[in-house]
Amino acid sequence: MSIKSERLTVWVEKMSLTGLLLATLFFAASLTPSLIPRHFALQGVLSGLSSAVGYGIGLLAERTWAYVQLPQPAGRLARRLKQGVGLVCLVVAIVFLWLANGWQNSVRQALDMPLVTSANPFQVALIAFLTFCFLMAIARLVRFTFRIISRWLKQRMPDRAAYLLGAVLAALLFWSVLDGVIFRSALHIADRSYRELDARIESDIAAPVDPGKAGSAASLIRWQDMGRRGREFVVAGPSKESISALLKTPAMEPIRVYAGLNNADTPKGRAKLALAELKRVGGFNRSVLVIIIPTGTGWVDPAGSDTVEYLHRGDVASVAVQYSYLSSWLSLWIEPDNGSETALALFDEVYGYWRTLPRETRPKLYLHGLSLGALNSQRSADLFRVIGDPFDGAVWSGTPFQSSMWRTMTAGRRPGSPAWLPVSGDSSTVRFTNQDNHLNIPGATWGPMRIVMLQYASDPITFFEPSIFYRQPDWMKTPRGPDVSPAFRWIPIVTALQLGVDIMVSGTVPPGRGHVFSAANYADSWVAVTDPPNWSDQDTQTLKTAMAGR
Repeated sequence: MSIKSERLTVWVEKMSLTGLLLATLFFAASLTPSLIPRHFALQGVLSGLSSAVGYGIGLLAERTWAYVQLPQPAGRLARRLKQGVGLVCLVVAIVFLWLANGWQNSVRQALDMPLVTSANPFQVALIAFLTFCFLMAIARLVRFTFRIISRWLKQRMPDRAAYLLGAVLAALLFWSVLDGVIFRSALHIADRSYRELDARIESDIAAPVDPGKAGSAASLIRWQDMGRRGREFVVAGPSKESISALLKTPAMEPIRVYAGLNNADTPKGRAKLALAELKRVGGFNRSVLVIIIPTGTGWVDPAGSDTVEYLHRGDVASVAVQYSYLSSWLSLWIEPDNGSETALALFDEVYGYWRTLPRETRPKLYLHGLSLGALNSQRSADLFRVIGDPFDGAVWSGTPFQSSMWRTMTAGRRPGSPAWLPVSGDSSTVRFTNQDNHLNIPGATWGPMRIVMLQYASDPITFFEPSIFYRQPDWMKTPRGPDVSPAFRWIPIVTALQLGVDIMVSGTVPPGRGHVFSAANYADSWVAVTDPPNWSDQDTQTLKTAMAGR
């Protein structure tokens, strides 16, 4: 027998029997469907991660069993038992890999996506194995560090105390290195690099010539410093000509103001600059004023901003301020305070000036945000602060599960309403909706402030929650949302890992599913919230048809 074969045999014999069994069960469970279909490479990484977690739990259970000196199989019995379990694990893995394609297609069918002919089982298995080996190597490094620390501690305290403290210190050391020193620092550097790069790249979009536009030669906001996302937002909206052509009626040129990260050094400075520009271009002379909080990258969803401008025939002013270049989920993890600080600064500046204007002539004030933008927008609008002079409403789409407002209303929903489409109180202030318009609630009357929460049952950014690791969430119970696979089952720990992966790819699905919101659903939401004058159901249908063609 060669040296490599001997090492492999020793490595296999040293593997935990319970760990091997749980690793296989976790691997198999990771192949079951969740909310978003997965590419085979992502599935492989997820399966490898799940296997490593399962193996770790099994190893811990086995070590605990041995620590309390309970009987264990040994010798030939242990070897034969391990061989038998290994064979069973191999069969289970093959069967679940064969079933994976059907499960992934059940998700695709629920999301109106094309079906696939294969889940690429061989590639999934290979990537899962490599991922598992990599994580096992990391675990061995952690164990090596633990031994060094505990050996040093045993010279100063009892053995068991040294082992316990050594384990805690080794875990804290590796977590701080990976999460703080390496990962967070790398992303902070990336965010700063993107900011500097964005400031140097010549824009492929021409600056506005009209002095009434943000970013023009007359503007207080420098065009180049506005950033790519800001430049797109300012010039990409509908013009008065396109609005008039669609609705067959005179229209105004919508006003859009955007302050990028490079336009000022602080959130307060950017908010003040945005307010000054909004005043300069006459934003407070419009009938509708919208405070928009972008996503983490600074992007404003055109499906949400364009629709309200069509509804009010261009008589709309919108203002937004950037706070990051990172994706929303990364921005929320790495710099959770930046977005809320910026949103609060912008709201304070705009609302503070708006409330000084005569109520009879000032525009109606609305809030809007998607994803992390929705979360930060909600955090900026403390209802107790505005109760004496409230804003008029909000459209928040894809609210992340971290929102305390969303969690409170979902938990306190009216009995009988599902968690994925709750009915809140008497529906006079807040209403939830999804792909189908659920905003016309029989017997309910809107109050002075109208808030719409637009969300899809297949959106993991909204419906992930830490308790999914150990408890089935209410939104998975019957009846389920129309865009959730009936084959989706809750599995402790694994479902949480699946949804964590789903979050990263939730924007890869068609509009009206996952975390991609359709203009048609925005149209229904903005109609309910702003109640546009001289607007009919036929106008709504005309707008939906036009926006669907984009």
